[in-house]
Amino acid sequence: MLNIIGAGLAGSEAAWQAAELGVTVNLYEMRDGVKTTPAHQTSTAAELVCSNSFRNDDVNSAIGLLHEELRQTKSLIMKMADNNKVPAGSALAMDRELFAFAVQEALENHSNINLIRKEITEIPNEGNWIIATGPLTSKELTNDIIRHTGQDHLAFFDAIAPIIYKDSIDFSICWLQSRYDKIGPLGDGKDYINCPLNKDQYYDFIDALLTGEKTEFKEWEKNTPYFNACLPIEVMAERGRDTLSFGPMKPVGLTNPYKMEKPYAVVQLRQDNKLGTLFNMVGFQTKLKYAAQKQIFSIIPGLENAEFARLGGLHRNTFINSPSLLTNTLQLRIQPNIRFTGQITGVEGYVESAAMGLLAGRFAAAEILGKPLSPPPLQTAIGSLLNHVTNGADASTFQPMNINFGLIPAIDGRFTKKVKYALYSKRALEALTSWL
Repeated sequence: MLNIIGAGLAGSEAAWQAAELGVTVNLYEMRDGVKTTPAHQTSTAAELVCSNSFRNDDVNSAIGLLHEELRQTKSLIMKMADNNKVPAGSALAMDRELFAFAVQEALENHSNINLIRKEITEIPNEGNWIIATGPLTSKELTNDIIRHTGQDHLAFFDAIAPIIYKDSIDFSICWLQSRYDKIGPLGDGKDYINCPLNKDQYYDFIDALLTGEKTEFKEWEKNTPYFNACLPIEVMAERGRDTLSFGPMKPVGLTNPYKMEKPYAVVQLRQDNKLGTLFNMVGFQTKLKYAAQKQIFSIIPGLENAEFARLGGLHRNTFINSPSLLTNTLQLRIQPNIRFTGQITGVEGYVESAAMGLLAGRFAAAEILGKPLSPPPLQTAIGSLLNHVTNGADASTFQPMNINFGLIPAIDGRFTKKVKYALYSKRALEALTSWL
């Protein structure tokens, strides 16, 4: 019997992998329609709390390679993402509701999985357990994790981007186009809505961002660092008035069909559901208060009358110091019957969390079945990510990390970046095949 706490992406994937190998799984989820977290909106398994995108699906990118490795390892999360795609240029994005319902249905229909709506506040000392409670672990369980690990946890803030109804966007100003007209899965080169700003409009927007009313932190939260890959839009603006025009609002690869003048900056919106009725503001995670969001985002040309299906928000994320705590099979060194997986281990991102869930489920099942499983090769994306959180990172400076080629052993020789990345991917998939 395997017990898993948390039915997010990591916990759902871990349960599926172990169950497919013949192990009976109790999957505990506290979200039951009554109790929830500060960021979740539903009680559905594998809810996509922030973006609806798994990022670049190109196999010659680090995240695209991880996609392919998960497909080849029969990941439930990747299968349901592929089955519920929406157009997003070269990215893999999905209808968030259909995706989550599909994952939950698969779990509920598996004969080896018991999905139990119950909060676990203490980790039993006996039995096989996987903790996959993610970045929003409850206070009670967090305290018990501290008791088991013997040291304090670390934390950072994560921010959520607003979602807008498409029919409230002014298409006499905005237009549909992917950067450089790139055509991705299901796309046609017109997968993003683009809202142009001239120089004066851009700086007016920046001024409003900087002066807008923000969420106030509690005293104990004030020194918590942000994760750099998911900074609130106003925090980026504070780092320099032109930061956004070189970041999420960069105008490159886009041509305004209504004006000859090149935009000084562009706000992009990406499809958020299969019907194409909802679009999220790319890179616009925010800690602005709701009233300020409505006022400030209406400054953006084309969004003057925008209606929001969901406003942005901010939540506190928790992760453990994995390199000092976990073995290379994700076991707690001082209590091997407990494994940690997903974002609580210090990986960042949906796909990275699912990847760690896949490994935790397989490692635990192999142990229960008496068939020990070695970690995947370091040359693979999934192996390098595992190595980072269990051995490769410096415990004294450990911070959450997305998958990137910097985690994978270098390839000797002088190559262009494009050629080098293709070689990384080819080597990784060959190594994964051997491991499988």
